[in-house]
Amino acid sequence: MATQAPIKTAFEKWQDGLSKAINDPRWDAYDGEIKTAVSELNQHLKSTSGFRQLDWRLIKAMLWTESGASSSEWHTKPMQIGVPGDPGLASFLSNREGGELILPPKWQGRLTIGTVRTIPSHNIRAGIGYLLMRTAYFEFQSVLASDEKTIHEVTIKHGDSLATIAKAQGCTPEILRKLNPTANVLRPAQILRFQPRSIQRVITRWRPISTDNIAQRYNGGGDPYYAKKLDYAFRLIRS
Repeated sequence: MATQAPIKTAFEKWQDGLSKAINDPRWDAYDGEIKTAVSELNQHLKSTSGFRQLDWRLIKAMLWTESGASSSEWHTKPMQIGVPGDPGLASFLSNREGGELILPPKWQGRLTIGTVRTIPSHNIRAGIGYLLMRTAYFEFQSVLASDEKTIHEVTIKHGDSLATIAKAQGCTPEILRKLNPTANVLRPAQILRFQPRSIQRVITRWRPISTDNIAQRYNGGGDPYYAKKLDYAFRLIRS
């Protein structure tokens, strides 16, 4: 009597389908775009504290997990960001959650909800950018203004202190002390040097970009097998 083959789970069927992708050139269509986008972002963010270079193959694994060449979304939204009901794209483009710090200057203002939903290269960049925004830690800090090399001067008035001058000129008492080391006692008509500062959002550190963190912070837990799928796709691509 013939033994009945075990019924495969949905995840096993997905694995079988993905394994066939290795020899299908359609699944490699975006390799150049992914490499360029990842290289630009790595260069842009390399000076931020704790940033580790992103592996373009991990992003390719995300595309294989999110859509894949057999999906109708492959030709417009391969990263799936911007699909109906997904709040990620609006969050990334809002300039209220740190997305403006992630994008390289050449892409500032180029990504829109319309282009991300229709142009694959824009969808890929928005997807990677949203992932990085969700793995970054942000804080508001006092930083030098854009004209940080310019030294300004202010004349002390009666009753001024370093604190009141700093508040009025948009800098800090520490900056005033640094630029005026001999101003131990303030006198009216005395000239102080200062550099303006402003309160801005900055990236202070990064979460590890692991398959588990991607599943949690990009997929949002919508697919309980997302991390396993991503691991499987990443192994296939690396091999």
